[in-house]
Amino acid sequence: MYVLSKEGSCVRLDKFLSVTATATRSEATKAVRAHRVLVNGVPPKNAAHQIDPERDVVEYGGRVVTYRAHHYILLNKPAGYVSATDDGREQTVLDLLPHKYTDLGLFPCGRLDKNTLGLMLLTDDGELAHRLLSPRRHVTKRYYFRVKFPLTAEECARFRAGLVLEDGYETKPADIDLHEDMHSGVITLVEGKYHQIKRMMLALHNQITHLERISFGPLTLPPDLARGAWRPLTPEEEAALLAAAE
Repeated sequence: MYVLSKEGSCVRLDKFLSVTATATRSEATKAVRAHRVLVNGVPPKNAAHQIDPERDVVEYGGRVVTYRAHHYILLNKPAGYVSATDDGREQTVLDLLPHKYTDLGLFPCGRLDKNTLGLMLLTDDGELAHRLLSPRRHVTKRYYFRVKFPLTAEECARFRAGLVLEDGYETKPADIDLHEDMHSGVITLVEGKYHQIKRMMLALHNQITHLERISFGPLTLPPDLARGAWRPLTPEEEAALLAAAE
């Protein structure tokens, strides 16, 4: 989270527009010069103009800008991106967002492997992320999967009971709903160990060929959200997410 200012204190206009993900500082400067920014109905002289976020009304392109303490972004992660804020060699999930989101301090809540697809929550709310990822919360995560070899009823029963992985770790019971083709289905986990589903399938001498997270707690991947696309959570989604972390 980026704390904009103490209550009653002032901040530069360009900084305010930046930390609210309205515009980058350079975009804010250009918008002020073009008179597309108003403070209390009046065009400011420059982007260094001081405002009080608690009292002043800022408009950008005709839209009132409000300050939010936290941001929550739902992303449909494509393959080829790592779940990190910065990586010297790979593209990260944050690279999928516009540049104006750089100053928000966003990070992925949990991890998806580089080639795993689907729902990812990006936020700057560290406390919420810690609670959602805590093993004590048992926040469920659902994945659509495909495997190389058909799964048997006996293997699914072993999967549901919990498996011993190659390093000796015994997984918690996990649900698996196998489709008629015996090669695909939906897995529900309440934990999230490193490469867990892939390692569980390896313990069954099988191999994941496709993995996509379709839900995380109360959040479900919207069918109309294209791969690589993102959007802020709706007020209803945000309320459900906060409730899940209580």
